[in-house]
Amino acid sequence: MTVALMWEARAADGRGEELLAWARGQVLAAAPLRREFFRAPQDRVLVITWWDAAYDAELPELPEPEGELVTRAVHRWRFEAVAPD
Repeated sequence: MTVALMWEARAADGRGEELLAWARGQVLAAAPLRREFFRAPQDRVLVITWWDAAYDAELPELPEPEGELVTRAVHRWRFEAVAPD
């Protein structure tokens, strides 16, 4: 089964590039099948990692950034791949 972990944070005003660099620099305890980075207006950063694992498997996730880099707690979601009809 393929599981996707989504991590989304909103940087403090004007610190979107810094948050993106911080996210790119995070080393996970294990390597995912794939990891992609996205940005959006309002200095938001999204990271999606794909894993060959059960839905409820214990998987490494990006942590909360320390300090005043973000304006709110990180949002996290977990999804499992669904076979096409």
